[in-house]
This record gives sequence, structure tokens and C-alpha cells, in this order.
Amino acid sequence: MKTVSISRLKASLSAYLEHVSAGEEVLVTDRGRPVARIVPPSRADGWDGHLDNLVRRGLARPGQGKLPAGFWTRNRVKDPAATARKALSEEREEGR
Repeated sequence: MKTVSISRLKASLSAYLEHVSAGEEVLVTDRGRPVARIVPPSRADGWDGHLDNLVRRGLARPGQGKLPAGFWTRNRVKDPAATARKALSEEREEGR
């Protein structure tokens, strides 16, 4: 989490909003006392923080908003025994 004074935030708002849009929080202070926190919309709307925890641990990356070129035309992985589908069905039945 970044911390910034009101005066510095006013001078560099665009830069701090880039940090927020990348998923980071910004704590705003007035004379060293926290007065506000700027968070990405998904987190402000009640996001449980699970994805943020995975990102911090290096197990996930936040989306960039666009898929790579050719994504929809890539070859799919062969799974003739449907093991992935079976595993997903078992997890759903167990309530995970």
C-alpha cells in the first residue's frame, strides 16, 4: 500500500490513480494522519481479498483487460478421458 499526503496526491493524481487501477491501495494522509483510502472499484464493492492474497503470494496475476492475439484460435489441450471435466464435477458435488 502506498501512502501519500494530500498535497502530493493533488500534484500527482494521475500517477497514483495508475497504481490504484493496477490493484494497489493508496492511503491519503493529512499532516501524517490517515484520512482516506483509495482502492480499486472491485475491492470497494466488497471484494473479499482472496485474489489480492493470491497476487501477493505470486500465485496469480491481475488481468490486463485484454486477451493475447490469437487466443480464441489456439488449439485446445487433448483430454480424451475427460479427466478435467470429471474433477470439476467432483469438486462441485463436494461443494468446494
